[in-house]
Amino acid sequence: MKPLRKTTLPVAPALPPPCGGAFNLYPGQPLGVNRIELGFPALARRLAAHKRVVMDGMGGVMWDDFRRRLAGALDEIGITFDWIDAAQALKPEPEIDSLIRPFLGGDDPLFGTLNRRPLLDFFAAEKLAALARRAASGRPSILYGTGAALAGLPGLHVYVDVPKNEIQFRSRAGSVANLGAGRAGPPKPMYKRFFFADWPPLRAHQAGLLPGLDLIVDSQRPEEPAVMTGDDLRAGLSAAAGSVFRVRPWFEPGPWGGQWMKRNFPGFPPEIPNLAWSFELIAPENGLAFESGGRLLEVSFDFLMFQERQAVLGGFAGRFGCEFPIRFDYLDTFEGGNLSVQCHPRPEYAWQNFGERFTQDESYYITDCAPGSGVFLGFEQGVDPAEFRRALETSFRESSPLAAQRFIQKHPSPKHSLFLIPNGTIHASGLGNLVLEISSTPYIYTFKMYDWLRPDLDGEPRPLNIERAMDNLYFERQGERVRSELVAQPRALARGPGWELLHLPTHSGQFYDVHRLDFKTAIEMRTDGSPHVLNVVEGPCVTLQTRGAPPRRFAYAETFVVPAAAGRYRLSSDTGAQTRVVKAFLKPSAKHIPDYLS
Repeated sequence: MKPLRKTTLPVAPALPPPCGGAFNLYPGQPLGVNRIELGFPALARRLAAHKRVVMDGMGGVMWDDFRRRLAGALDEIGITFDWIDAAQALKPEPEIDSLIRPFLGGDDPLFGTLNRRPLLDFFAAEKLAALARRAASGRPSILYGTGAALAGLPGLHVYVDVPKNEIQFRSRAGSVANLGAGRAGPPKPMYKRFFFADWPPLRAHQAGLLPGLDLIVDSQRPEEPAVMTGDDLRAGLSAAAGSVFRVRPWFEPGPWGGQWMKRNFPGFPPEIPNLAWSFELIAPENGLAFESGGRLLEVSFDFLMFQERQAVLGGFAGRFGCEFPIRFDYLDTFEGGNLSVQCHPRPEYAWQNFGERFTQDESYYITDCAPGSGVFLGFEQGVDPAEFRRALETSFRESSPLAAQRFIQKHPSPKHSLFLIPNGTIHASGLGNLVLEISSTPYIYTFKMYDWLRPDLDGEPRPLNIERAMDNLYFERQGERVRSELVAQPRALARGPGWELLHLPTHSGQFYDVHRLDFKTAIEMRTDGSPHVLNVVEGPCVTLQTRGAPPRRFAYAETFVVPAAAGRYRLSSDTGAQTRVVKAFLKPSAKHIPDYLS
């Protein structure tokens, strides 16, 4: 039997095992008792009393399989529906291909432009109307499929979600296709189409549906969906936005991936070759899981921002809207390899070429390191742009090694140091680091110039982007200027009995800033109108207390978010051990809308 997903990573379980106080791969926001049900029989019972059901959902739901399993559960209780597939109302595939072509970047293998057209543009209005008329007449009916709600049919409204990491795993196995595509294609072009053409209109469609949803379904486990009411979902989102939340991280191997996370985070199967990334908090791709009675139901993180952006972002909601602006992820090169030599786009370039409202400004916090580890950052003094470009092109053309350190500085990377990587800066993590990458949210716009002549995990060469990189590099970031401007110099802001607040200042061009909270007992913080993204970088665990919410415990290396609306919070060390927590937050200047967007 053909597998439904292609990955060595397990699907998130509905009933995760206890983590024993260690890093929790499957965190959940507490909902209270009896809020989540599991299985198709539970969903069937919820539908049984209704004559009209509108079942919309994310692209990437395996609708044929879902319908077959749900129809079987309905048959078991003697209920029959007329099933009407919303895909019948899609425009013909050539029309959809023409519709999305402007967003796919032509021959570029990686990048396109974000699709701002509505989901309705993928459908023929007269066909939607015909489906609605059929569903409204005669026997009980279920109008189902991605975009079903566009038909405007009254009834019980259900949304079937699936995490974006599972969409990618399913697409690699050929189990799902892009929106409006007749069949699955090669995985990398499918991902580009998902990211640029499919997900933006699907995300906007989700936002419109959220206030009126009656049921939400998590379909990542094909045989065992999780179900809860829309009211419970909305209440859970509201509670998370007033206290603290942690999204579900997800992990990926890579050609340079390391062994640190495999050894230190329990629960990975032994067949995973390495772990290159942990997506700790990347708003467009992570999910937020809710927990009730040990059961988990995951929804897109986007739902939180659709409903609660003002509470989460405070005074920054006017600038960022539904986009959460800070990203945390891990890059693991322990016993792995160097990352590619790369840079990220300047803000105007990201807007004009990709439709991104802000760009990929990064920093590397060194959570752990092996002896001799280092970070490539900035140019050596006197590097000539033309000479550097010739060296890159020769390396690419002849498949010959690049003398990287002839051009690029390599800095020792001691534990707890912070390297600043504003857009246009040449950089790469070297071998032997566990990097906590603190960044603005965009995350795929990496212009690789040199990748150490290695293939991707599929055996194919990884695309290079020398032309784009040369359009964006700042060659003046060289020599002593790199050490003075791009390596953070910590300074104490405040201290008291058993605690100290340190500032790790970021670059003037980065809209987020970084503090570190060092304490053995407890420390209190104010959000001051910004969300705080935190990570335990030393010490076994911390307990966080916000006003009016139960205390939450977070283990070493876990990332969590205190929304702006929480106001104040208290972190305490459970053991009295030396504890360090990194905190990223938005600078007041981040409220300003840049000129290139006006």
